[in-house]
Amino acid sequence: MQPTERNLAGVLVAASIASTIGGLPFNALPLLLGSLAESFGLQAQAVGLIGSTCFAGYLVGTLGAPIWMNRLDWRVLTVCAAAGTALAFAASATVHSVELLYAVWAAIGFFASTMTCLGMRILSDLPNKVRAYGVRQGTELAITASVLFALPPLVIAFWKYPGAAFALAVVVTLLGLSAIWVPRHPLIAPAAARARRLSLGSVLPLAVFFAFLVGNIGLWAFLERLGAARGIAPAQMGLVFAVLKLLGGVAAFAVAAVGERLGERAPYVLVLAGIGTGLALLGSAAGFVPFALGAWLWEFSFTCGCVFQTAAIARRDASGRAIVLVPAVFACSSMLGPGLAGRLIGDGRFGSLLWLALASSLVPLFAYGLRRTRPAASVQAMNSPG
Repeated sequence: MQPTERNLAGVLVAASIASTIGGLPFNALPLLLGSLAESFGLQAQAVGLIGSTCFAGYLVGTLGAPIWMNRLDWRVLTVCAAAGTALAFAASATVHSVELLYAVWAAIGFFASTMTCLGMRILSDLPNKVRAYGVRQGTELAITASVLFALPPLVIAFWKYPGAAFALAVVVTLLGLSAIWVPRHPLIAPAAARARRLSLGSVLPLAVFFAFLVGNIGLWAFLERLGAARGIAPAQMGLVFAVLKLLGGVAAFAVAAVGERLGERAPYVLVLAGIGTGLALLGSAAGFVPFALGAWLWEFSFTCGCVFQTAAIARRDASGRAIVLVPAVFACSSMLGPGLAGRLIGDGRFGSLLWLALASSLVPLFAYGLRRTRPAASVQAMNSPG
């Protein structure tokens, strides 16, 4: 029986909230790593390794998810993964050694990845994948914005990292209540999906997405540290990150509304122009206003780039299998990015990190923008369901 429009809307909301839980460790990464550095007196290299360890656990979860994803009750899986994420956040507030921090952050990544994979898997059954993933990312960033707005002035300023970790544990618990709207089983029979293989044409977009993410995630992990080096106060930092994620949500919804109308070349030119301008402002910022403008423009453009590339992967794989690999690509780039960034800024200078982010942002333009665009009919055929 085909699901109704009302049911599809409920499924979209549930999947988006599941994705929000899975995205919290990444979306709050700069604030969490910054407060960790101050609470534990950690150097940049150690902070970067903690971020990379988190996404090592995330990668393990993404690689294991295909094994159990279609075999378990999705509502039960949501409850278990949300509870695991919340407990891991709470545990990270009570440890007293860097070694234990590595282990606990790996657990955070593992359980969060299950939520992300679940959200991606649910959305892969919806007919309009481009719109679904745009709405999903927009919802995730909109919810996250309120969390990032409150954390620095209301929590981190008074209780530092332990307070932030406990606060996120509470947020994850509340969001986990959305399990009541999660479908128990796939909307499309798994046997039909298994009959279709992953297309070779979807491998290149996955590799391009990985290259795009590495440098930009490295910058994201240390954006708070860059702001601190520029003299940005904690309350100002909270405003920067709250507006930043709101703009990310606006960007995702805007891409979902625009859809395929920009073609394949224009999006990557616009994304590179936006990221390049944002990086230039961040590199030359001498106060709050230029830093905030640079961070906001970079986030808006980066989010647009992520959605456009997720859509490119979906366009090139009618089976929808490639989209399930997106969290794994994200995990691999998130393992490499923060660790590489920590090494680049080991001397306290951020110029090399900004150049790395720019180099990563050039890759999609070379991959998609400088080659001949496919005929619209071909694109439309790949987008048709079935």
